[in-house]
Amino acid sequence: MARKRSTDPARTAAFRVLRAVTADGAYANLELARRRSGLHPSDAAFATELTAGTCRGMGTYDEIIEAASGRPVRSLQPAVLDALRLGTHQLLAMRVPAHAAIAATVDLAALQIGERVTGVVNAILRRVAAHDLDEWAQLSTGRDEYGQLALAYQHPRWVVEAFADLLPADELPALLAADNQPPVPNLVVRPGLAEQAELGGQPARFSPYGAYAEGDPGAVPAVAQGRAGVQDEGSQLVALALARAEAGDGPWLDLCAGPGGKSALLAGLAIEQGSRLVASEIAPHRAELVATNLRAYTGELRPVTVVADGTRPAWSDGAFAKVLADVPCTGLGALRRRPESRWRRRPSDLPGLVELQKALLASAIAGAKPGGVIAYVTCSPHRAETTEVVATAQGVDVLKAADYLPEVPGAAVGDHVQLWPHRDGTDAMFLALLRKRSR
Repeated sequence: MARKRSTDPARTAAFRVLRAVTADGAYANLELARRRSGLHPSDAAFATELTAGTCRGMGTYDEIIEAASGRPVRSLQPAVLDALRLGTHQLLAMRVPAHAAIAATVDLAALQIGERVTGVVNAILRRVAAHDLDEWAQLSTGRDEYGQLALAYQHPRWVVEAFADLLPADELPALLAADNQPPVPNLVVRPGLAEQAELGGQPARFSPYGAYAEGDPGAVPAVAQGRAGVQDEGSQLVALALARAEAGDGPWLDLCAGPGGKSALLAGLAIEQGSRLVASEIAPHRAELVATNLRAYTGELRPVTVVADGTRPAWSDGAFAKVLADVPCTGLGALRRRPESRWRRRPSDLPGLVELQKALLASAIAGAKPGGVIAYVTCSPHRAETTEVVATAQGVDVLKAADYLPEVPGAAVGDHVQLWPHRDGTDAMFLALLRKRSR
């Protein structure tokens, strides 16, 4: 008598999240949050590890599946490939016994895709299970050092090469490993509305406004009330550096404000200096998120949210004392938080992003008063998006950005600041501070 097939809620949730990511372009963290809400805590934890780990290693697992199956992964039905990715992660990166990982994945494929695919899923996973991840890396031939690192640490090769262009060779494995460690949630107070002690957890390493706290941020009263929020410490530090730079009187501008985390911190710091923040965001739905993040501020200097294209400003030139240009980028500095993003980005994305970054920086400079300060920020360390963009700035003097973050040792790269996950425990944020010349 044939065994009745069954699967568990955690694997089913992980499969559906992965299908949404690969077929519909969904964000894994948002889709996972939606689907795990009804799960038992233990199932939710398993689904989280299975989903995030599979998304993180997706490209590497595809290479292994291709080698194990002897056929291009593109020849496999997309849903079958997703099931194989989940099974491969269980076999190579989780403490799931091989027989359980294979049987559970075969049952999942039968119930979610169809009985007809069980043979190929079973056969390929048995071949995957013949080696551990290190052995698969050794079996891979024709790879140079960067290729080996890419496979071992589950990064695209072009990303490894970009990081190798910036770091000493002996630091590269540490950065790649740090990218594979989910960060502890980092909270931040809105200055003037809450105190760091209200956040619980451990005070942030460098930021006087942050704390590291496990658990649900929404359970922290200050977060629920909009007096605090969730924000990486690196983002806090670049906003703090801009606030510390002297620039005279006048309003401040956040040029690319969505979703509003930096705006909320800057708004409080601006009020403390007697200024108002204007938060500009081109996408209406993201502007709504900005307004939500700023909702707790009241009074004469409460911040203002506008929907505007930063490259076609809705304000006059020379209107602002300080301008934050936190520009759209590849996000290579935040790979810890978005496990699938490393496989979505391509080198071909860079030229278009760089042109937009240059246009936004020029607009930020135009919007600043003479003597005003512009902070150019990216959550990518890629040279094309950082120093090479700043080098195109006209009519400004470059400030020594590290002078405004003295509590962060070793952050200076020339005149600029570069933070790193493996050194600083933050996202790999880049900061340049520029002062607009009087003429």
